[in-house]
Amino acid sequence: MPRPRSPAASDTIPLRPDYDRDVIWLLRHGDAEDGDGDDAVRRLTDKGVRQSEWAGRALAELGVHIEACLTSAKVRALETARIACDQLDPDLEPEIEEDLRGGGFELASVTADRGEVLLVGHEPDFSNAIAEATGGRVKLKKGGLAALEDDVLHVLARPAELKRIAG
Repeated sequence: MPRPRSPAASDTIPLRPDYDRDVIWLLRHGDAEDGDGDDAVRRLTDKGVRQSEWAGRALAELGVHIEACLTSAKVRALETARIACDQLDPDLEPEIEEDLRGGGFELASVTADRGEVLLVGHEPDFSNAIAEATGGRVKLKKGGLAALEDDVLHVLARPAELKRIAG
């Protein structure tokens, strides 16, 4: 029996460019080196670099306009943010946000008055933030992307899905 076909990017309903609410995009850092020392200095693997590129290109394909990119200072998150932003908008510079370093954060205070924002960070912090906002339980894969608007989860995409959207 054949497997059901996953929808291609062209089969999905695109985001409307004229939506009027700020969307918070959460991108979990890409695949990183194994660590045996300082967790903060772990770099992306080649796979993590590709995942970050797919995320940025997928956001561009969806017509997303990010006003601010806030990232954890940990190397793997900062690399993910830089790579994704370069694919999305080369003029968009990631800003380090200490609240995203790991250990939980308050979504509303981190994103207040920032417009449409891309956060780049870690698990389980992002899944916990989504749960607090929506009441739903999710698991964000490495290199995965989610989009929140108020208390609604609009997008939850794994890297393979982002690769298809990115083209």
